[in-house]
Order: sequence, then structure tokens, then C-alpha cells
Amino acid sequence: MIDGGLFASTAASGYRPGLTSLPPAWCGGLHQSSLLELPLFFYRSPADRPLQIPPAPPHLRLPSHPRSTPTMGCVSSTDSPEAKRSRAIEKTIKQDEAKMRKQVKLLLLGAGESGKSTVLKQMKVLYNKEAFTPAERESYRQLVFSNIVQGMRLILDAAEDFNIEIEPQNREHLPILAAAPELADNQPFPPQYLTALQALWQDPGVQATYARANEAAIPEHLPYFYSDLGRFWQLDYRATDADILRCRAKSIGIVETRFRISEWDYHIFDVGGQRSERKKWIHCFEGVTAVLFLVSIGGYDQVLVEDRESNQMHEALMLFDSICNSRWFVKTSMILFLNKDDIFREKIKYSPIKNYFPDYDGPMCDYAAGRDYFKRRFVRLNRTPQKEVYVHVTNATDTALLKVVMAAVTECVPFCTIIQRNLRQMLL
Repeated sequence: MIDGGLFASTAASGYRPGLTSLPPAWCGGLHQSSLLELPLFFYRSPADRPLQIPPAPPHLRLPSHPRSTPTMGCVSSTDSPEAKRSRAIEKTIKQDEAKMRKQVKLLLLGAGESGKSTVLKQMKVLYNKEAFTPAERESYRQLVFSNIVQGMRLILDAAEDFNIEIEPQNREHLPILAAAPELADNQPFPPQYLTALQALWQDPGVQATYARANEAAIPEHLPYFYSDLGRFWQLDYRATDADILRCRAKSIGIVETRFRISEWDYHIFDVGGQRSERKKWIHCFEGVTAVLFLVSIGGYDQVLVEDRESNQMHEALMLFDSICNSRWFVKTSMILFLNKDDIFREKIKYSPIKNYFPDYDGPMCDYAAGRDYFKRRFVRLNRTPQKEVYVHVTNATDTALLKVVMAAVTECVPFCTIIQRNLRQMLL
């Protein structure tokens, strides 16, 4: 037991009792991590100096901790297989958490034909050393042939709907289009199609039909291919980046593209924009840093591919309203791309906005006024005042322009990521 005289002398001097751990001298080699908080009287002097407690008598000293002097044949618990596995798991978790803090998840949304897949391909061109593998380029080479032939089929179908006649000497080429083959790897384009397609593209009826492409959802990229048709029939033809950017294929399912900018890892998810594909969007909604919503500003006078009774811009406005104000994205940054600006600049010269949007009261054929009108239409759909809608005018096939736009986007997105994580921590 502890000397009672010590208690009497210290109490008389005004020392105050408290709680402390056993002094090291009393622990007899007890491992530091195993010290228990035991109630002992710890006295402090009026000068607020710690009292020097003498060493404990031998019969009061505690035995040494087993881990400090392991016996022969025993394995320390810190070196056991279970402890090693536990440390490895903890290390992996910490590494994953560090990676997650540097990840930016962008969701690419928009109606069909808005240019989402083109933007995704531009990301690969801008930020990946090898944008497309040889196998991918071969796949796109075959898709170029399909786009050229299928585009002419769409024009001929629309000509029939519009009661536009094709010249008799060119009608003899029509049967060959009905049986266009699927190309094998490295198979050249069939030479008999070149003459037929060149003749049909020059046909006045085909040109008259293409002038009404907005009424039949005919792809706007056809002049790019048909203006240099002979190049694609060369035996050594290989799809260029420009060719790939203008290829069109319906997006099915979810496509993820990854790239790194500075210390941030970007994950961009592209999902199909057609109505039949939108039910898959919800699977990508969780943990989104920002939504990149694409609108074809040049589609203000164009019908949907899947519904010729619906206007592309009206569909985009309705879709943006539902996405921007969704409960999933109340605190998610919205980045709006008014895409296909090059097409809009040309269309505005001969296709008045007022014909499709009666409330437009700006000047006729005025590019800037029309652009600002659609920008206001989208921004005012946001019903969350504290959420910003960042608007950029883009042309997804213009690599230099999109590089400038993406530089602005990648500057603001990490900031949004940090703000969102801080908000989530505050709410926990």
C-alpha cells in the first residue's frame, strides 16, 4: 500500500487530486500502448509544478508486458498473418480513398444528334497519346462506307416522301444501294459504288431533297464525305481523325472514356440520347461531379430522327428542364454546350428562328441575337438559384475550338468537386 504520510503532507499543502496514468517507474516495463488510465491521486503544488513521486516498492511493481519479452516459440501479434493482411487492407483502402479524391465524374447527356459521341471522341484526340488504335481506325473506316451509303438511302427515301423525282439516268443506280455489303477488315470499298454515288449526289432531285434535310432528319455531315468521295475509295485509305469525328453511329448503352489533366482523373460517361436509351441514364447518376449537357443549336429547325413530328430544340429544352431540376442534380454543376455552332451560323441566314419559336423578337438572320436567345431559354429553366449553369458555344468537330472550351471546363470542374465534397462533409 501507499504511504499514508505522503497523503497527509501533500493535502495539507493544498495539492489537488486528479487522474493520471501510472508513472513509468511503477510500470515495470509495461508496454506503452497497453497503459490503462487508472485512478490515482496526482498532486500538484501551489506553484503548479508536478509532484515528484518516488519509485514504487518492488512488491508493488507490475510484471513486464508479454509483448516486450516474447517467450521462445511465440510469434508477436504484430507479425502474425492476420495482422499483415489487416495492414495490407488498410493500405489499399487509403490508396483507393486518395484516388477517389482526385476523380472527376462527368455525365454527358443530351438529345439524339446533339454531338455527344463527337465530343467524347474529341476528348480522346485532345488528351490521349494514341487517340485511336489501329483496330478502332479500321472499324471507323468501315463505318465511313456505311455512313456514305446509308446517307444516300435516307435522301432517296425523303425524296419519295417529298414527291421529288430523280433523273431517269440516275435511277438505274438505285438497286445497287439496296444491297450494300458489310465490309470485312481491310477490304477496299467496292469500286462499283463510287460511280453510282457520285452520279446520284450530282442529281438535282437529290440536291433539292438535301436542301430540306431539316424536315427529314438527314445527317448534316454528308457534304463532308461527298465533296471528296474519291479519297475514300483509294486502296490505301485509312480513317483520319477528321473522318472519325464526322462518323455517325447510334449510341447504345453506356460508354466510359478516361483521361488525365494535371492531377485530376476524368471519367466521362456517354449514354444514348434517343428516347429508347434514356431509361439507362439513371444508372450513371450517383456521384456525378458535373453534367455536360449538349444541345444542337443548329437543330432549332430540325425534326428528331425517332419522331418527325417533334422539334430537336423543343425536345432539348424539355430534357434540360427535367435534368437540371432533377433531385439527383440539385447540387450538381451544369455545363451547357450549345453545339454545332458552325451549322447554326449558316442556317440563320435562310431559316428564321421565328418560324419555330414565335416568341423570338430579335433581328432576322442575326447570329448573335439568335445565339443569346437560346442561351437565355436554357438558363432560365434552372430553378435552383444557388446552382450555376455554365454555357459554352462549341463546334464538336473543331478540335482547336473544343480545346479552348475544355480548358475553361477543366478549370472550373475541380473547384466544383472540392466544394461538393466539403458540403457533403458538413452534412455528415
